[in-house]
Amino acid sequence: MQSPREILSDIWTSIGGEASALDALTLTGDEPQLPSSFRVAAAAQVSVAATGLAAAEIWKMRSGQAQEVAVDMRHAMVECRSERYLRVDGKPPPPAWDAIAGVYKTRDGFVRLHTNFPHHRDAVCKVLNCRPERNAVQAALMQWDGEAFETAAYAGGAVVAFMRSHDEWLATPHAKALAGLPLISIAKIGEAAPKPRPKGDRPLVGLRVLDLSRVIAGPVAGRTLAAHGADVLLISGPDLPAIPWLTIDTGRGKLTSFIELKNEQGRATLRDLLAEADIFSQSYRPRAIASLGFSPKDAARIKPGIIYVTLSAYGYAGPWAERRGFDSLVQTATGFNHAEGQAAGVDGPKELPAQMLDHATGYFMAFGAMMAKARQAREGGSWHVQVSLAQTGRWLWNLGRVADGLNTRDFTGEAVTPLVEDMDSGFGALRSVRHSAILSKTPAFWARPAMPLGSHPPQWPARE
Repeated sequence: MQSPREILSDIWTSIGGEASALDALTLTGDEPQLPSSFRVAAAAQVSVAATGLAAAEIWKMRSGQAQEVAVDMRHAMVECRSERYLRVDGKPPPPAWDAIAGVYKTRDGFVRLHTNFPHHRDAVCKVLNCRPERNAVQAALMQWDGEAFETAAYAGGAVVAFMRSHDEWLATPHAKALAGLPLISIAKIGEAAPKPRPKGDRPLVGLRVLDLSRVIAGPVAGRTLAAHGADVLLISGPDLPAIPWLTIDTGRGKLTSFIELKNEQGRATLRDLLAEADIFSQSYRPRAIASLGFSPKDAARIKPGIIYVTLSAYGYAGPWAERRGFDSLVQTATGFNHAEGQAAGVDGPKELPAQMLDHATGYFMAFGAMMAKARQAREGGSWHVQVSLAQTGRWLWNLGRVADGLNTRDFTGEAVTPLVEDMDSGFGALRSVRHSAILSKTPAFWARPAMPLGSHPPQWPARE
């Protein structure tokens, strides 16, 4: 079984990082950290450390100065559950899930419903022809085979998952299509001259990031880039649903504007912002973003030299490439919930102790964006970075299992308290988890407070 350093070395060198850069890295802590049969703590530490190393390398390119990077496993694991530890004016998060979200039996197994957005809940109830009440949903689902319901629900605009074993997942055409894809894909999509690096006292100062994402993975990527000094502008729509607690947790360090992309005026505003951006990070489905005029090729035409980052649930190849999805659903569909349930001796699915696919994928997005930006500064070109929850899941599965991991005790408050910080925000006084990658010369921090969506005009701040 590989050590975290060996795991990171493989990822780092696979997309062009110099192996010698790892000499500056210190990794502390031991597995397991949380009750799981999977190596969730190693995944947390490695994905965070990748972003810290990339930021240090960009700083070295800008300043000529090397620096040390340290990541503690427990701190990284706590950060990968940051939404759990957020407090606003001393108050903990409200219940995270919609009333009918969760696991249900079907005639031949189990399905998971994700109904936190009202239109997804309505779509489930329309397919099932039932009221939005747990008993009614369960009764309706007992008339279905799980995979047939999954197919019908997606066709009806819902987001659900049929619980498969890992072997059953591997037998699907989609898993076979993903098998040959890398964890992080970086491809050149256009020609452009190398862009000079702006001056500044932090790795990403002067870089402009358009963040068109919601929930956890994409917003974590933007939050991470902001922690190293980037100007991150989160774009939402006035009518788009959001999960408020996640918006607060992942909004640290960002500006936030409303743009209505359904009309030409809004699209023109986004084109103007893109023309002055360095990184475009988005989680729309391919056809949806292309229909708005912001496909990777469109972006490279509007802004030669752009780094375009795409997040998807199930990857960019295979029959599920257009499917919506969330961490909990990908865990269910790909075998994690089945395997954890078996390891725990329970009849049915058991979740990982963190939204691990979301958080790790968010860090891989930020890592890929920084590595592509470093490549652009050396070689020129426009670049497309692609990651997915399913590919991160495949990577996590292949790290191996922890035989006695489920016997591990969960974190106590005493373990988390040293890892949080207090800051003001547009929501009240925040207590939130500090960033876990410690850089010796350019410490990570958020220079802007979390603010309600749409708090800022859709324009870039002046470069210093």
